[in-house]
Amino acid sequence: MENPRKKATYEEVRFRGTADLLQKTNDEITVRVLFFGAARDAVGRDEIDFNLERNSTAAYAFEQVLEKFPDLRRFGRSLLLAVNQEYAATDREVLDGDELALFPPVSGGASTETSKREEIEALNTGTTSPNTGTTSPNTGTADSNTGTASVSPASTLNATQTHKSAHDFFELTSDAIDVGPVARRVVLPECGATVTLDGYAREWTKGRQTLHLIYEAYASMAQRELERLGREAHERFEIAHIGIVHRTGRLEIGETSVVIAVSAPHRRAAFEACEWAIRELKRTVPIWKKEIFEDGEVWVEGENQLQKQSQEIEP
Repeated sequence: MENPRKKATYEEVRFRGTADLLQKTNDEITVRVLFFGAARDAVGRDEIDFNLERNSTAAYAFEQVLEKFPDLRRFGRSLLLAVNQEYAATDREVLDGDELALFPPVSGGASTETSKREEIEALNTGTTSPNTGTTSPNTGTADSNTGTASVSPASTLNATQTHKSAHDFFELTSDAIDVGPVARRVVLPECGATVTLDGYAREWTKGRQTLHLIYEAYASMAQRELERLGREAHERFEIAHIGIVHRTGRLEIGETSVVIAVSAPHRRAAFEACEWAIRELKRTVPIWKKEIFEDGEVWVEGENQLQKQSQEIEP
């Protein structure tokens, strides 16, 4: 008799929920899937374990999660997948014990997250995504559409700058942030300028009065992305130090949500690095913001994004 497992196609293999873990076979692996922000609200849980066919790719795992939780499909193409705290290319193999995370656009909103998805898709084709400022692995040349000046390759940084990058800091905290002490941590005698960005909770958004904010982070991945951001800032700009502190949890109006401090021998590099850093943070670092109003609440960009996605999936 023909083996029924050989007849089954790859597409016919289905995720099994936690209740099926006892039936796991040698041909299956177990992964943990985490949900954040509006995706967690749609699923109704923080995490879940699944069995998945061995040798599955990230793309296949992603599709199976959507099939298990069809409410996630309302996010359209904006929903992203990370594997072990890294944005995953579609052909990445998922291994036993891996940690997967599904989440919607980060606090920078739909337009910036679209460029992140384009960058991930570019990983699958070996081409450079527009507007990301990344280098194509096929050409070794920089994207000409970055809109960022004074980009310095790592090879042009002197030994002193490279060594001092080890003293940069990247932190998440649920405590109130005192901007002054954070800024002073990057001040050095050899620097001529320090530029500090103080982002804080505003009271009005599109005519609606905000009562307070709630920030949520995928902490382990956010930490890695902040550190990656810092390394890239040193490669792009002639700076001495960069430090970033981001708040999580509940924030009252006027409280600081993020501080970015950059020091450099010359002010232009400090200004440009600081502006680039906040754009990149809002594009890639998995931190989400929920605004609480008197008449409801919404994840930032969620209303416009979900409306756009519902139009895209309508027949």
